[in-house]
Amino acid sequence: MANYAVLGVISPFLPILIRTLGYSPSMVGLLMGIYEGAGIVGPFVLGFLVDRWGRYKPGLLISVLLMLLPALPLALIHRPLPSALLLCVLAVGVKSGLPLMEAMTTIVVGKEGNYGKIRSFGSVGFILSVLFLQWFPYLPRNSALNIGIWIAILSSIALVMMCLVPARFTALRQDAAPRPATAPLRIWTPFFTLGLLMIALTRIAMAPVASFISLYVVEYIKWDAVGMIWAIAAAAETPLIFFSRRIIRYFKSPLKVIFLTCFALILRLLIYALFPYPPAIVAAQLLHSLCYGLFHSAAVAFISANIPPERRALGMTIYLSLGTGFPTFLGNILGGFIVEYLGYRALFGSYTIFSLLAMGVYLVIRGAGRTRTGYRAILPP
Repeated sequence: MANYAVLGVISPFLPILIRTLGYSPSMVGLLMGIYEGAGIVGPFVLGFLVDRWGRYKPGLLISVLLMLLPALPLALIHRPLPSALLLCVLAVGVKSGLPLMEAMTTIVVGKEGNYGKIRSFGSVGFILSVLFLQWFPYLPRNSALNIGIWIAILSSIALVMMCLVPARFTALRQDAAPRPATAPLRIWTPFFTLGLLMIALTRIAMAPVASFISLYVVEYIKWDAVGMIWAIAAAAETPLIFFSRRIIRYFKSPLKVIFLTCFALILRLLIYALFPYPPAIVAAQLLHSLCYGLFHSAAVAFISANIPPERRALGMTIYLSLGTGFPTFLGNILGGFIVEYLGYRALFGSYTIFSLLAMGVYLVIRGAGRTRTGYRAILPP
């Protein structure tokens, strides 16, 4: 929960921190793109090391330290190059810790465990964090320095909590059957590659929500409710994450579930684009339950079904870097220029095209009759 509490500051307020440093919307998009791009590299390095060490704890400690160290300098330095470098350090910490935690969770619960129930506690930590920041009367979130201080405080708490976790809970499981020497692991099958492409296109469509919704609410709608709207989204996602296993089993395919969530994402983006009013924003945030809660659980199920436990850290890194980080990097850079020249509403409306493309990829996979390939390995229908 402590790590997700840190995300409760970074996810909603990092774009605001950058904006209050005096950068234009296009520069905010560029710097957020650099942040996402840097987050692609770090997880591969730490994921590889964790697979070699056989322990998650050292990698998780490193990731939290990399969130803590740049927090205050980022809020104090107002020049593009240092800001970009500090964002890179922060990104490596944030984007490395997430796949390690996800991988550790999927291995600890095993094939028959419920990933969603464990992951829902992370959402609770996120909700408590953003609500606390929304209503705590001191160190308000309207300045870069205060946001940096909150990142540093919560990262310090997460570091202490991680140090207290017994090592036996962060070790790779040893009960996985060894792979025969004559059967080398093949990750990049056509099915896996197309599935990852579908996930990536969906994540590009989500980029405006992840990186620009806070600025949209503050600058366009003139509503001081960033913490509240992110808390609503996180609260909405928690029940579907909790019951995601049952839902995925019902539809018998993680990719089919992702296909259905694309409809909700299109509706969400259109609400932002067509109805720039607080009640509509609240309604759109409730769709986070499908657009992220159920989507993310289905994506994790897809990765877990196609990557064996002994390579799970690498598999989750592939998902959160190539399936999430790189698409968001592209979406942020493009989105910044769209906001600069066309405005926020054009940004949200135009990104529905990526959800439609993701749905097209699913139809290609379905046409090939491959939507259940590898699925029985984790959730037999």
